Amino acid sequence: MRLVLLGPPGAGKGTQSTRLQDKYKIPQLSTGDMLRAAVKAGTPIGLKAKAIMDAGGLVPDETVVGIIAERIDEPDAKTGFILDGFPRTVKQAEALASILHAKHMDLDAVIELVVDDRALLARIEKRAQESIARGDAVRADDNPEAFRKRLESYHAQTAPVSAFYAAKCALKAVDGMAPIDDVSAAIERALHERKNAAASTRAGGA
Repeated sequence: MRLVLLGPPGAGKGTQSTRLQDKYKIPQLSTGDMLRAAVKAGTPIGLKAKAIMDAGGLVPDETVVGIIAERIDEPDAKTGFILDGFPRTVKQAEALASILHAKHMDLDAVIELVVDDRALLARIEKRAQESIARGDAVRADDNPEAFRKRLESYHAQTAPVSAFYAAKCALKAVDGMAPIDDVSAAIERALHERKNAAASTRAGGA
C-alpha cells in the first residue's frame, strides 16, 4: 500500500497515519525525519543536505527527492509507505511520479483530509485562550496568527497538487472534520474504491 496523505496542519494526518501504519504494517515517511536520518547515516545525499543546512540554506527539491528515492528502497518500505508532507508542489509530485515509474511502482491512492479552516482556527484560538487562562505560555503551534499563515501557505502550495492528482483520478477527498473513527472508515472506503478501480482497469486491458 503506497499512499500520499494530504491535509493542512491540524487536519489529523498524524492520527490517521498511525492507524494506517498499524493496519498495513508500513512506515510513515516524513521529509523532516528522512532528512535527519540521511544526515545521521552519512549517505552521499545526506552529506550534501547537511552541507546546505549548515550553511543556512534550504534543501532543494532534487536533494529531498533523492533522499525519498533512497528511503523507499529500505526493507521496511518494500510493501508500501505513507508519504506525509510530500509532495508539497506540483514539481515535487512530478518528481515522485518519475521515481516510482523508474522503480516500477505506483501510488495506490492520494488521500486528502478536507477541513474547515474557520473551525480549525477556532480550535487553535480556544487552545491558546485556555493556555493563557491557566497561566501557561501559548505553544508556537497554537499561535492563531502564525497558524493562519501556515494554512494560507498550505492552500497556496497544495491546491495545485490536489488538482494534479485529481486529473490522474488518484485523489480521494475525505471529510477531516468528522470524528476520528469516521475519518478512518472513510479512508478505508476510499482505498477499497481505488483498489477496485485499479483491478477493473487491469481487467479491461487484459
